[in-house]
Amino acid sequence: MRYSKADAENLGADRCLLQNIVILTGAGISAESGLGTFRESDGLWEHHRVEDVATPEAFEADPDLVHRFYNVRRDQSAKARPNAAHIALARLEAGHPGRVRIITQNVDDLHERAGSRAVTHMHGALSGALCHGCGHRWPAPAVMSSTDTCPACGATQTRPDIVWFGEIPYGAEVIDPALAAADLFVAIGTSGQVYPAAAYAQHAARMGAHTIELNLATSANARDFAEIHIGPATELVPEWVEHVLTE
Repeated sequence: MRYSKADAENLGADRCLLQNIVILTGAGISAESGLGTFRESDGLWEHHRVEDVATPEAFEADPDLVHRFYNVRRDQSAKARPNAAHIALARLEAGHPGRVRIITQNVDDLHERAGSRAVTHMHGALSGALCHGCGHRWPAPAVMSSTDTCPACGATQTRPDIVWFGEIPYGAEVIDPALAAADLFVAIGTSGQVYPAAAYAQHAARMGAHTIELNLATSANARDFAEIHIGPATELVPEWVEHVLTE
């Protein structure tokens, strides 16, 4: 990735214009840490139909299957390590004089383990457990099962604290103000197919933000970005962060 003089004027020459940076990350940023992207080309997710493991109806129909699926993903996430892209974003948060907010569609904790603090998990997190009955939340054990009881109400309705299809994403009270105040909106490793996240670039641009896509391939909503840079996240993100912090 290389920036032109015009890019530098937009993104770095006058850093007061970049006080509020909002970053949306998707599965592509964690793929180079060994975590699979959300949906493969054959339409399956970790060899399962999404409808069988990522909907409230799937949990009602076969909670054991859903728990087995997320137990494997939790184990994979625990073994993964933050890559250069995660580390670069943590460096940006630490070194940027303004505010940096990461909104992630990912359910792993690689941003936090890399050192980022201002992270909103709009789709929940593998590290959390949720009672399907009373709504109580607590840290998830490494292995969950359909016989686990809720520590608050005692019901055997525990589930991963993940936002499934048909459910409302978390964090709107943080995300909406952040998008409204953004001077720069950057999407990293997102498909542009899952809403409401796919609408964030357009919304941020409407509110006056400059928009950039950093991706392995152009997203479905590429038209919403003023700039698009194609390549691996572990190359693009550190270079972009260096540009922002040094210009």
